[in-house]
Amino acid sequence: MTDTAKPRARRHNVGEFVASGDWSDYWTTAISRAGEGRILVRGYPVEEIIERLSYTEAAFLVLRGELPDAREAAIFDLVLRSSVDQQFISAAVGAARFTASAFPDSPVPALASGMLASGSVTGSPQEPAEMLMEAVAWKLPQREACARVAELWAGRRGRVPGFGHPLHKTAEPRVVALRRAALALDGWGAHGRMLDVLEACLSETKGRKIPANLAGAQGAVLADLGFDPLIIGGLGALGYGMALLAHISEEIRDGVPLRIIPDALGARYDGPAERHIPERRTQR
Repeated sequence: MTDTAKPRARRHNVGEFVASGDWSDYWTTAISRAGEGRILVRGYPVEEIIERLSYTEAAFLVLRGELPDAREAAIFDLVLRSSVDQQFISAAVGAARFTASAFPDSPVPALASGMLASGSVTGSPQEPAEMLMEAVAWKLPQREACARVAELWAGRRGRVPGFGHPLHKTAEPRVVALRRAALALDGWGAHGRMLDVLEACLSETKGRKIPANLAGAQGAVLADLGFDPLIIGGLGALGYGMALLAHISEEIRDGVPLRIIPDALGARYDGPAERHIPERRTQR
């Protein structure tokens, strides 16, 4: 297809390609185009991206398809740098360091392990973003929205995503800073306000403070920026990637090769006591 050709409706069923025998648009992308001596990313020459954009601006362009304005770039950068490390609290760190202790030749396998451990339990902002987008779209009074969120997510997950932390019981310091900075940038919008409402309602219902965690705050700010929940989930893992890389290099250079979990560090067997398989009589 030439640059001036009008794109046809995209086909999403492989059976359509098989039936027609036409595979000309089986692989299509709106992200970039590469040819001899020429690379365009979202329509912009790659040389201009390298020379004129910051890393944050280039990442926004690749993900959203358009350049951010100054406010959007500042808010996006704020979210990306909010995922600084918190020692060994994240399970992603343990996964990465265990892999690094067994494979010290390259940081890449360990980095992949850490990324794979960045899920809903470890603190991905994807589910909080989905929850907040859904709640905002209802356009309900605050108490009704809170009750509906609690009921729906109790059935789906047994909990409301984006709240609670194993260490920070009254306030997550990264959330406090992220919210304050986002407010100053006019980046704490409808989804951020919904997070505040849910935090207050959940604490009132439970009779104790249940603070929003970083996944909830990141999900709120990125949803207010208009990102898709799938992208938001990926950004949660990528944002923590630098901390993982720091842990991985530390493990390879200064750690313990082939880490184990001995009894002294919590390993505990609770299966059957020692037993033996009866001897079988030989067949005559």
